[in-house]
Amino acid sequence: MGSFANYWEQKILDHVFGKASYTAPSNIYVALSTADPTDDGSGIAEPSGNGYARKQTAPADWNAAVVSDTNYRIDNANDITFAEATGSWGTISHFALFDAASAGNILAHGALSVSKAIGAGDTAKFAAGDLDVDLG
Repeated sequence: MGSFANYWEQKILDHVFGKASYTAPSNIYVALSTADPTDDGSGIAEPSGNGYARKQTAPADWNAAVVSDTNYRIDNANDITFAEATGSWGTISHFALFDAASAGNILAHGALSVSKAIGAGDTAKFAAGDLDVDLG
């Protein structure tokens, strides 16, 4: 399960309280990481090469937010499937959401419930409902 990153928290608060406008990104990109990206994104360790690229998602790929425990949670409505790895991507332990296909601003991040080594021929995938982001 993930949570909002500092950048997104600030943008939303400034927008809600009328301090600055914020336009939501038209697409959100899911990134994989072999380390904790941290709230400011400085810890991101994305795979490099071997067929890896962030996975683009559209608004229709996400369910509407619902109350879960004491937090609001949003999750993926559809499978999020990365391209097949052509070589090692390392052991993936975290994910992050960005507003761009490369670089960009980190929006949210979290640890995976189980780390997974991705090698040649493997396909990383989040089944529908498995990628959760909480606000609370």
